Amino acid sequence: MSPHPQLTTTPLTAGLLRGALDLERTEHGLLPHRLPARARAQNTDGQLAMAESQPSGVRIVLRTRATLVELDTLPTKRVYAGAPPRPDGVYDLLVDGRLAGRAGVEGGNTLTIDLAAGSAVVRPGPVGTVRFDGLPPEPKVIEIWLPHDETTELVALRTDAPVEAVPDRGRPVWMHHGSSISHGTDAASPTTTWPALAAALGGAELVNLGFGGSALLDQFTARALRDTPADRISVKAGINLVNTDAMRLRAFTPAVHGFLDTVREGHPTTPLLVVSPILCPIHEDTPGPSAPDHSALSEGRLTFRAAGDPSETAAGKLTLSVIRGELARIVEQRAAEDPHLYYLDGRELYGEEDSAELPLPDALHPDAATHRRMGERFARLAFRTGGPLAVDGPCH
Repeated sequence: MSPHPQLTTTPLTAGLLRGALDLERTEHGLLPHRLPARARAQNTDGQLAMAESQPSGVRIVLRTRATLVELDTLPTKRVYAGAPPRPDGVYDLLVDGRLAGRAGVEGGNTLTIDLAAGSAVVRPGPVGTVRFDGLPPEPKVIEIWLPHDETTELVALRTDAPVEAVPDRGRPVWMHHGSSISHGTDAASPTTTWPALAAALGGAELVNLGFGGSALLDQFTARALRDTPADRISVKAGINLVNTDAMRLRAFTPAVHGFLDTVREGHPTTPLLVVSPILCPIHEDTPGPSAPDHSALSEGRLTFRAAGDPSETAAGKLTLSVIRGELARIVEQRAAEDPHLYYLDGRELYGEEDSAELPLPDALHPDAATHRRMGERFARLAFRTGGPLAVDGPCH
């Protein structure tokens, strides 16, 4: 409960949230989802269920004169058995588009994941409060970006002045789908994931459908993209198909076509950018699956290794090199009839020179500095004047 009884509680509604595709009413409040209920009903994978409920890119947006804002939430914090404790999720506060505060929430549920045993156990915990004060008293737009890597139930919003929803600001909506790298794994905060940084630099309203471990060309995800209004779309695919060893080349090619066909049903002429994987040395020429390095776990470090055999590519197993070549070929083929379709080699966001300077700490995920570099590069390559996702119109 707030120690400030003079604060006014404002109901949390869809009109105050951006970046969520659905809101689920829970016993505590509202749980933002990044996949609609129909897609969730068709999913049987616990990893995707966890990832889509983590509100990467989801933010509360309001206009107010308030100098004090409190938000009660119930987070679910992850703990990996044998690995160092993870930091609490971060809430970023923006005032008129500029970072004005950063905080966390104590308490919450705890999800303990044992990668070696393949098990996960949830321990219930209490609701916590994030508080931002000392804000300027004049009218302003406040954005509270929710932790990108913690499932977060919204319980109550309190302020010391009335709030109102912010009308459409005329920015193009950019919807992006990808893996944990797009989700924001190892980014410093929700506004510093590479898609959030790119959206800010490109003047776009972000809908982030990056799902850790779960960019697997699922048709229910394609339908979510199809049915969600957007002015610009990008799809970054490949690494999770190798991580999970989910399919062979024979299945990959028609799955890509099917995914793009489904998106195009709802967005026939929307600029659509297909992005191949960034450089990942362990999987450039070695298939998956990816596996935890148990020797590193015993030392308190979480790192990964490639468990496949390079010779298996002859039988159709996927590597990142194979995927990049096939994605480029597919886009070139389709672009002959789809002038709004584009391709970006992910190594333009993070390549050989970057790997030498900023190696992937766990062999799979970029660190905070690399997220910033990728966001800046994507904005320059995609949102620049004449670029495929440019606000002033794509280059044809």
